[in-house]
Amino acid sequence: MEQSQVPGWIDRRASSRLPDVRFIRMKEVLAICGKSRSSVYEAMQKGEFPRPVKLGGRSSGWVKSEIEQWAQARIKARETK
Repeated sequence: MEQSQVPGWIDRRASSRLPDVRFIRMKEVLAICGKSRSSVYEAMQKGEFPRPVKLGGRSSGWVKSEIEQWAQARIKARETK
């Protein structure tokens, strides 16, 4: 997003420091992690999977980088066994 396209409510000086954050929905989470929907919710309750972020109303999304970090941690865990 170019500086001229940054919404007015975002401080233009701070916008250059904001990390690239992308929210993804359950369908994409499941495609990345390979778990079932119920397994994702069960793992979240146990604190073993990233929790979603409320986006407003009844809408939630996961931070894509957190899901990718979870997947990388699973790969590392496999390598240490």
